[in-house]
Amino acid sequence: MKKAYLGVDIGSISTKGVIIDEDNNIIASKYLYTEADPINAVKRLIKALKKDFDFKEYKVVSVGTTGSARKLIGTILKASVVKNEITAHAIGTTSIYKDVRTIFEIGGQDSKIIILENGIVTDYAMNTLCAAGTGSFLSSQANRLGVKVEDFGAIALKSKKPTNIAARCTVFAESDLVHKAQIGHKKEDIIAGLCKAVASNYLNNVGKGKRIKAPIVFQGGVSKNIGVVKAFSDLTGEDIIVDKNSHLMGALGVAIMARKSKLENDFDFDIENVSYETRGLECHRCSNNCEIICVCRDNKIIDAWGNRCERGQVSINS
Repeated sequence: MKKAYLGVDIGSISTKGVIIDEDNNIIASKYLYTEADPINAVKRLIKALKKDFDFKEYKVVSVGTTGSARKLIGTILKASVVKNEITAHAIGTTSIYKDVRTIFEIGGQDSKIIILENGIVTDYAMNTLCAAGTGSFLSSQANRLGVKVEDFGAIALKSKKPTNIAARCTVFAESDLVHKAQIGHKKEDIIAGLCKAVASNYLNNVGKGKRIKAPIVFQGGVSKNIGVVKAFSDLTGEDIIVDKNSHLMGALGVAIMARKSKLENDFDFDIENVSYETRGLECHRCSNNCEIICVCRDNKIIDAWGNRCERGQVSINS
């Protein structure tokens, strides 16, 4: 039976999973919303992947996790590899585009830029508190305009004169959008202006001071918006590459790392009926007062973190 490897990228908005073979080919994949519940999101993910997986030909022997909830989900899935998003996205992208020099990544609530030289990450940055350059910003403005966010790109391309939208801050952008609509700007021009605003905000904040060089690969959920892709191309003067699996690059990267780790442990897809929960507690055994997170399976602690000294570890086991 052939070996397969699972990669899970779990973020605040979406959860992505891929299963690859030993040649890094994707043999099953799934993208779904986290819905503020990473544990149930990964249960739904595994259930969906199970339906598309060929158990007669393959068996999953190693798991990798990345994303904001990578440690929690790594514990639940008994992951061999738990890695940050920068590394995962870089490895996933370079496995397909070996000459990539710049990676733009925009997700639901965060965004990042990765600069590479000869396949090695040399610089990176992530967005700060402002969400003006993220997918959640576009979604909220789509609701305001009464348009499906999936239709944003096609509508934006109809515009001949994109509206200038103040994009440095979500509050100012929303106020400006309302004002421009009230004075008669066309909807397609406003939408095109929003797409340009997202790209401009990204380049002026996340990409500030970075040496952006082609080839440029754009990934994350927002990369599916052709209006934003065009805006990036116009602003950088470069062709923007968007892979058909651009939304899965982090999961692909960590699956590849799981394969390379050589750490194998047959994976059990049947986690749907297993009870997982997290518990928080404060350790008062020293002045740190650490907040400790415990992960429980069927009411038994299987992992915990957050303690900064051995005294905290004692409180976990007590």
